[in-house]
Amino acid sequence: MELKIYKTFKFLLISLIILMTSCTDDFLDREPRSALSPEGFFNMESDLAFYANRYYQDLLPSHSGGLGDGQNPEAWQYGTYGIDRGTDNLANWNNPNNRFIPGEVRVGESGGEWDFGMAYNLNYFLDNVLPKYEAGTITGDVNNIKHYIGEIYFLRAFWYFNKLKNVGDFPIITNVLSDQNEVLVEASKRAPRNEVARFIISDLNKAIDLLMPIGPDKKKQRITRDVAYLLKSRVGLFEGTWLKYFKNTPFVPNGEGWPGKTKKYNANYQFPSGSIENEINYFLEQSMEAAALVADNVPLVTNTGLLQQSYDEPANPYVDMFGDVDMSKYSEVLLWREYSIGQDLMHATTIMAQNGNAGHGMTRGLVQSFLMNNGLPIYAPSSGYAGDDFLEDVRRNRDGRLQLFLKLPGEINVFNTHPNFTHGTVIEVRPRITSGEFAAAYNTGYACRKGNNPDAIHGGNGRSGTGSIAFRSVEANLNYIEACYERYGRLDAKADLYWKGIRERANTDIDYVKTIAATNMTIEGETDWGAYSNGTLIDPFLFNIRRERRMELMGDGLRYMDLRRWKAMDQMITTPYQIEGFKLWGPMESWYTELEYGLENTAANVSPPPSAGGSVYLRPYQKTSRSLAKEGYKWNMAHYLSPIANRHFILTSTDGDLSTSPIYQNPGWSIEANSIPVDMQ
Repeated sequence: MELKIYKTFKFLLISLIILMTSCTDDFLDREPRSALSPEGFFNMESDLAFYANRYYQDLLPSHSGGLGDGQNPEAWQYGTYGIDRGTDNLANWNNPNNRFIPGEVRVGESGGEWDFGMAYNLNYFLDNVLPKYEAGTITGDVNNIKHYIGEIYFLRAFWYFNKLKNVGDFPIITNVLSDQNEVLVEASKRAPRNEVARFIISDLNKAIDLLMPIGPDKKKQRITRDVAYLLKSRVGLFEGTWLKYFKNTPFVPNGEGWPGKTKKYNANYQFPSGSIENEINYFLEQSMEAAALVADNVPLVTNTGLLQQSYDEPANPYVDMFGDVDMSKYSEVLLWREYSIGQDLMHATTIMAQNGNAGHGMTRGLVQSFLMNNGLPIYAPSSGYAGDDFLEDVRRNRDGRLQLFLKLPGEINVFNTHPNFTHGTVIEVRPRITSGEFAAAYNTGYACRKGNNPDAIHGGNGRSGTGSIAFRSVEANLNYIEACYERYGRLDAKADLYWKGIRERANTDIDYVKTIAATNMTIEGETDWGAYSNGTLIDPFLFNIRRERRMELMGDGLRYMDLRRWKAMDQMITTPYQIEGFKLWGPMESWYTELEYGLENTAANVSPPPSAGGSVYLRPYQKTSRSLAKEGYKWNMAHYLSPIANRHFILTSTDGDLSTSPIYQNPGWSIEANSIPVDMQ
C-alpha cells in the first residue's frame, strides 16, 4: 500500500468533489465544473448522483475505458469487444499477450494492482453520506437518495471484484483511514480471498436493499437491482469454482503452500462455514439464487435468425442490440453506456466492426467451438459440416450466432454513407491479412460483426455514438446453469429451461443431451482451453455448459475471467498452444494472388505453409521468426494471479527488513523487483 495515498486523494477530492453536468442526466460521463469543500457537499440528492457518475466512467467496462477484466482498452482497440484479446477467443493485432510468454511478466518496482485510491474515494462517500442519510438531512426524493447510496456500494463491490480476480487475498478497507503509518501498515493485512468474496457479496446485498428496480434515469444507464443481482451471481460463481479447482493449492486459503500461513494474522485461519467444501457450496448457492432472480424476470431479446442487408429488410433485434444508439429498448440489456456525437462522446468500435476489428481476430478455436444448427459438433458423423476451405463453408448450417456474427466477403457493412464517412468498409472484403495498418488488418482472417451498426452516423475521424453494453441478462441464465451443475452434478428444471431457451434463441437444436452424447473431449481439447481443468479434460456435460457460455458471451469480455476460475491453462505449461485463424493454405490462397491482397507482394507477412514447416491455418504469431510466441502460447502457474510490486513491501516493512511487512507475495512470485516467476509445475 502506498502510505501517502490517502493524503494524495484528499487533495484530489478537493478538486473533484463535485461532479457537475453541463447537459442532461442521460450520459454516464461527467466532468468537474466546480470545486467546493466537502463540508458543503453531500447535502442534496443531486450531489450524490454527480459523485457516483465519475465512477461509472472509471470502473465499468465500455467502448472507451473502464476496468473490465483488469484491462483498459482504448477506443481504437475494438472497445468492449476487444477485451477478450489474449485468450483462445481473440488474437490481438501482431501482439501476442505477455502473460503467455515465459519471462515477459515481471514483478514491478512500484504500481500494479496493489492500489487503494478508488477504495478511498468510495469509502469517502459512505463515511460522509451515511450519517447524513440516517439523520435525514439530505434533501430530495428519499428513494433516489437510497438508490445513489446503493450505487456506491455496488461500485465498491465491483472494484473489489477486480482485485479478487487479479490479486486474490486483499485488504478489506471500509472507511477512510488516518495518515498514521502504523494505521496504514495494519490495514495492509491481506484478508483470505473467500473473505474478500464474502465482503463483496455483503456490499451487493446492501446495494440490493437500496437500489430501485428501475433507475432514476429510466433509461438503464444507472445501476439497478437486477444489475446487482447479476454481479452477485458472477461473484458467487467465480469464487465457488475458483475454490473448487484450486483446492489444495497455494492459491486458496489453507491450501498446501498458501503464503497467508507465513503471516501470524492468517496462520490459524478457519473457513467461516467450517471447510473449503462448505465455502464452495455457499458461493455456488449464492450464485444460483441471485441468477434466478434475473433470469426468471428478464426475457431474452428475440433473434429472427436473419442478417439485415438493406433498409428494405426486417431488422434483427439480437444483432442490433450490440450496436444500437439507444440500448434502453432491449430487455436483455440491464446497463449500458450512452455516447453522443453532439456531445463529443464517441468511440471507434463501430468503425472497427466495419473493418477487421482493429486487427483483433476471432480464433479458429472459437469458430470451431460453434455447433451445427442440428446441435451436433462439427466433427460428429452426419453433422453436415461443410469444412473450412472457404469462409462460406465455415458458416453454413452452423449455430445461428456464428451465422450472424462471423462476417463473409460481399456482405453489407454500411447502408448509408454520409459526408463524415471516411473509414468504414461498405461491402465486406476478403480478409486483408497482409495489411500493416491495424484499422484495416485482419489478424486471423475471421472478423466479428458484433458492435456494428450499418446505419451509424460517424462524427469524423471514424468515431460514432453507438451505445456500449455493460451488463447483459443472459449471463444470469448461463451462471445458473453452470453453478447448478457444479453444485449438484446435474441440472434442475430451471437450468434445463434456461439452456433450452438460449439454444432456441440461437436457432440451434435445443436437445443439449444429443450434443453431449456426440462430444469427443480429445478433439475439443485441441482448440478449447475450457475443455480442461487442472490440466485434465473435463466431462462432456460440463464442457458443453462451458461451450454454451463461450458461444453466447463471445465478445462480452468475460473469457479470461472464466479461464482463470476454471484453472483451464495448466496444460500449456508442458504443451504450448498455437493461436490459429482461417485456412489460408487451401483454396482461399487463390484470393491472394491479386495485387491488392497478394502473398507474393514483398510487403506480405503471413505464417508459412505446411511445405515450409507451417500449418494450413494462418498463425498470426508465426508471421515472423522474431515473434515471442512463435512456438505457441505457454503458461506459468504464477500467472493465475498478478504479482505485488516491490515498493509496497518496502513501505510497509520495519528497518528495511522486508520480511516484517504484513503483505505476502502471491504464489510463484518473489518480492524482488524485475524478477520472473519461479517454476511452479
